[in-house]
This record gives sequence, C-alpha cells and structure tokens, in this order.
Amino acid sequence: MKRAVIFDLDGVITDTARYHYLAWKRLAESQGVHFDEAFNEHLKGIDRMGSLDLILASSPRRYTQEEKLALATAKNEHYKVLIATMTPSDLLPGAMQALDDCRAAGLRIGLASVSRNAFTVLDRLGITDKFDYVVDAGMIAKGKPDPEIFLVAAQALGVPPADCFGVEDAVAGVASIKAAGMYAVGIGDPATLRQADVVIPSLAQFRLSDYVAA
Repeated sequence: MKRAVIFDLDGVITDTARYHYLAWKRLAESQGVHFDEAFNEHLKGIDRMGSLDLILASSPRRYTQEEKLALATAKNEHYKVLIATMTPSDLLPGAMQALDDCRAAGLRIGLASVSRNAFTVLDRLGITDKFDYVVDAGMIAKGKPDPEIFLVAAQALGVPPADCFGVEDAVAGVASIKAAGMYAVGIGDPATLRQADVVIPSLAQFRLSDYVAA
C-alpha cells in the first residue's frame, strides 16, 4: 500500500514551457542567434547551462564562463518576470483534484522539480500548502534521470521509496522514479514513456485507487 506520492511540477501540475521559450528566445536573439519552436524542442530536459551552450554554439563568437553565467542569470530574471503573471488558472486540468484526492486519502505529498523557481510557481498557483515537502534543483547534486531528487523527497516525507509512487511527464523523470525504486505514473504518450508502470494523458484521468495498491 502506497503511503506517499511525489509529483513533478512542469508538464504535470502546470506548464511553464511557454515562458521558458519566450525567455530563451529573447536571450538568443540578443546574441544574434535565430531561435524558434523547433530549436526550443532540442532544449527539453536539458538544464539551464546546457541549454545556453546549445544556443551559443550557433553564435559566431566565443564566450567566457563569466559571460555565460551572466547570460544565464539574465534569462532566468526574465523568466521570473514572466512567471510572476501566473495564476491558479494556469493549473493543468485535474491537478487540483488529484492533490485534494491524495490529501483526503491521507497520503504524504511531495514535489520533485528540477526548476530553481519551483517555490515561486507554487506560490503563484496558490498550491504551496498542498505539499508536505518540496525538493528543487538547489537541493540536489544530480538531476534527473538520477534518482536523487525522488530519494531526497521520500526521505523528507518519512516514507520508504517502495511505499511511494511518482508522477512524471518526461522520460528522464520516469527513469528517475524507477531508479529510486518507486512505482511510476507517466503523463503523456505510452510509446514515449515506456518505462512507466502506467501512463495517462493528464491528471484529469488520475485515479488514486489505481496506484495506491500497486
């Protein structure tokens, strides 16, 4: 019987991809690099500095590490301005109901997000109090698919990994859940999230009774 659930944030509870796209596009174009939706697809699942390196690889000039850090910081500051406009209406379908169902069932609820702005997003969505513990990128040494983020969340929740299940929309996230020894609920395409134990289109199809006894 599962006693805790650990959710990913982006793509599961809300979708900040558009804000990342706009922030990266502004930075890229400031450096004379063409940036469009197709380019943006290559950045999915890649951390901030890795994404920056991909963008700057298309620039004719070379950058020092200090310049790269300054550009990454500028991108993040613009992103924070954009996400400051978020409201509870930006919750994805079924997200609030899923959180409420888990709470009503007595489950411990965690968040495992590689975003360094997770707390800001939760605050804007009005759901910070829905979580017993939040792990973000600043609290871990290794990102997904390493299991660290889910193991840290489980430990903080006081529940063994085997008694937890995770909810993720990315291949790396599902791999992280499985490596942590947890049951994995995938959000998205079953053909893509093949490592997940079960895959649903969105949290609108989340049925807690299907997972707690798994």
